[in-house]
Amino acid sequence: MGSLFGEKARLKSASASTTVDRGAQQTLLRIRSFYLLAGLAGGMFNPYMSTMLVHGGMGSTQVGMLMSIGTFISILIQPFWGVVVDRFQQMRLVLMLSVAVPALLSVFYQSPHFIVLTIIYTISMVFAATQAPMADSYALVAAQKAHTTYGAIRFLGSLGTAAGSYLGGLYVSRIDVSLIWVPFLVFNLLAAALTLTLPSRSDESRVLKQSVSAGIRSLVGNRLFLCFLGGCLLVNQTLTAFNSYFVLSFEAAGGTLELAGVGLFIASAANIPAMLIAARVISRYGHERMLLIAAFAYILRWGIQYIFPVPWVMIAVQLLHGLSFGFFYISAVEYVSRIASKQMQATAQSIFNMVFVGLAGIAGNLLNGYLLETGGAAAMNLSCVISAVLGAVLLGCVASRSRNRAAAVT
Repeated sequence: MGSLFGEKARLKSASASTTVDRGAQQTLLRIRSFYLLAGLAGGMFNPYMSTMLVHGGMGSTQVGMLMSIGTFISILIQPFWGVVVDRFQQMRLVLMLSVAVPALLSVFYQSPHFIVLTIIYTISMVFAATQAPMADSYALVAAQKAHTTYGAIRFLGSLGTAAGSYLGGLYVSRIDVSLIWVPFLVFNLLAAALTLTLPSRSDESRVLKQSVSAGIRSLVGNRLFLCFLGGCLLVNQTLTAFNSYFVLSFEAAGGTLELAGVGLFIASAANIPAMLIAARVISRYGHERMLLIAAFAYILRWGIQYIFPVPWVMIAVQLLHGLSFGFFYISAVEYVSRIASKQMQATAQSIFNMVFVGLAGIAGNLLNGYLLETGGAAAMNLSCVISAVLGAVLLGCVASRSRNRAAAVT
């Protein structure tokens, strides 16, 4: 009798395990599909947004101001989303709104009025800013349950962005850049519909439980961390010259919109091998040295475009995107995870993202937009070289101090 009950219990346990595995696999497939759709939407729209606005009558300075205002307000509003997710367990709803609201508001980018466009972009950014942390939280939990890695899931986002960048170039060259919001609307609405199939309440929300304000004081008191953040700010603000203004500067150099799409595709595709070999490079050289390697890749990237401002060079140099942005982002995220205590992981990553994405985006969009309009691509690229050099100096100080600390401990 005992053996009979034992066999039944074992079968029941195996059945439950199979159900959990099947559910994990389904969630894994859905979150991968979400990354792919969101990557396609962003890859097609984001690189051409500034071009769309300039073709609509705005100047580069105005575009930079518009983007900076939206990014700044989105930073201020982020704690509110944390409360919504933590207190009301509405993670799926917030993720759905992060793609649905920007998609629906994209219709109004046809407006000729600066104030209307600023309001539309700001509201879109307020919702879109939650997309990465929410989707990443689902991905982290899904990876753990399905016995895979976060990179194997996030990879679909890079693939979607690469494909979207190329398709966007074809779209704007053969249809109209003013209508680039149409595929953005379609792909984002498909992604929003897909979020309805994700778990509404589960372990995913636990990833975001840490409060940003709780550990700010202790982290800000860490001079090495502040030096690292300063280096990140100076280096990554240069990326807006690519993300926001590459298409405009490429057109100014005599390139076509279709070829611009090829350049964007090369840049996104270059991230894929960088992600695959990053772990081995870090294990050999360490996080600090890899940050320096990436910073020097940024210097080389902007220096080449300053010296040789011709379309084919501007396309070929995008091969450095993986060595610059890909290496930098992976090593920076892992560096933050390494130096922060277990209790401060979420807080440290939140502060890093506020600087790396938020403040760097604001400073870069304002500065590079102004320089592009007043001094052309040459002034913008030279400024990027100088900023990346200064950032490399700060990161060199971080690497030096880290080595000294390691030697003292040894």
